[in-house]
Amino acid sequence: MATSSNAACQSCRFFDDHKTNGAHASGDQGLCRFNPPVSQPDPQGQGLWPVVASKDWCGHFTADVTAAE
Repeated sequence: MATSSNAACQSCRFFDDHKTNGAHASGDQGLCRFNPPVSQPDPQGQGLWPVVASKDWCGHFTADVTAAE
């Protein structure tokens, strides 16, 4: 089982730091892609993924690479 010390967002397969699509990471922040984007109250607004710090953690942590991969 992962602990909060090694289950940081930066090590999670659902953490998107934007470096792969040419964008610039903002500090140590990234997007959590575990769930679909959260809808916005404005009907014209786009859905947004939660912004998380690379050192954050949650109960949905999944290692970036698992032994079976």
